[in-house]
Amino acid sequence: MSVPLYQAKAELFRTLGHPVRIRVLELLQPGPRPVRDLLAEIDIEPSSLSQQLAVLRRSGIVVSYRDGGSVMYVLSTPAVLDLLAAGRRILGEVLTDSKGLLAELKDRVEPRS
Repeated sequence: MSVPLYQAKAELFRTLGHPVRIRVLELLQPGPRPVRDLLAEIDIEPSSLSQQLAVLRRSGIVVSYRDGGSVMYVLSTPAVLDLLAAGRRILGEVLTDSKGLLAELKDRVEPRS
């Protein structure tokens, strides 16, 4: 039996819900990278990076292949780039709205009881 679309989407977002995984996806934006390069950019233990890469691989967000002696990782679809860009836009709008609301709250004088 297949899962409902909303459940599959929730699982995708749970997969993306880890800072190391997001950082890996950002680092893979320009194209394939070997694990050693990812390790050099992310300050975590190799075993931790391996775990996070496995989660991304199992979900189908990234794929891996061997190139000589290196294991390379690459985004499975360009749509991942769109998702990361959408996240940046949403954060930009939310943070802009929050700053505006904060300024409005500071400008408004509340009546004392």
